[in-house]
Amino acid sequence: MHICVTGGAGFIGGHLCRRLLDEGHRVTAIDNFDPFYPRAIKEEGIDDFPAKTFTLIETDVCNTDTLLQALHGKSVDAIIHLAAKAGVRPSIEAPMAYEQTNVGGTQSMLEVAREHDIDTFIYGSSSSIYGNNEKVPFAEDDPVRRPISPYAATKRSGELLAYTFHHLHDLTVHCLRFFTVYGPRQRPDLAIHKFARQLLTGQPITMYGDGTSSRDYTYVDDIVDGVLHSLRRAQDQRRPEYEIINLGGSDPTQLRDLISGIADALDITPEIEQLPRQPGDAQRTYADISKAGELLGYAPQIPIEEGLRKFADWVTEYYADRTVLDV
Repeated sequence: MHICVTGGAGFIGGHLCRRLLDEGHRVTAIDNFDPFYPRAIKEEGIDDFPAKTFTLIETDVCNTDTLLQALHGKSVDAIIHLAAKAGVRPSIEAPMAYEQTNVGGTQSMLEVAREHDIDTFIYGSSSSIYGNNEKVPFAEDDPVRRPISPYAATKRSGELLAYTFHHLHDLTVHCLRFFTVYGPRQRPDLAIHKFARQLLTGQPITMYGDGTSSRDYTYVDDIVDGVLHSLRRAQDQRRPEYEIINLGGSDPTQLRDLISGIADALDITPEIEQLPRQPGDAQRTYADISKAGELLGYAPQIPIEEGLRKFADWVTEYYADRTVLDV
């Protein structure tokens, strides 16, 4: 197939593009190389992709006319829309920018799908939509009317826009709610990568709250497996469908245990600086993945201990020949 992946040079997008190419598909990636973190990190993840089957379009997903022209006549089979401004805390500081990219960009890509008769749209959503959900584990039919950050609100808005296009234009849509993805080439601002840099440079680990908050950490290979299963199901459907599906590890880890785990994997004793809990941070996330198992055959394979060892191996090698770690 020919797959268009937005955010294709990003953390999850780069891993996904590699798997798609390995499976023999053609990939057109769209990425604007947002300076939220260094461009070089993204480029290193895609620099060995074969030019014969991989095309990179450097533009913003909000540039609808540019994308319509760039994809004209390309016979794209599916759009996997991962591009977004990410991060809960930064969204509180710049909510308008998040609305413009995450809502406007999703609207733009849905319009591209409609104009080019692309009948499969897979949307990278987020567990942040659940907010401080009191019921655990979080299930797709739980109420999600109380987002606690602009980022979460924009992700839920994307799901609603996608439903509208499904209803009006017979588009098959899967909204995949990702739960705290980690692994090699993870964004530098995310906790595991940040903690690793602090340990490698002898700095104290900054822990927000008392360490009892928990996250359903999910290794990136398991997330990519789920996306690929979603793509196959969408392509096999004879009638358009709209589904919201959790993709997580379904095994939450408390923050203090995560810190111990990454410290053990790096064989470094951590010093911890405790700071107040941050606005917009959920107390816990925990995925009910029974629907993903039923519809997609999804079953995560990498437990947190193994995933942290894999990440530690990568991050140690990545920074081995670098003198600056404060990216």
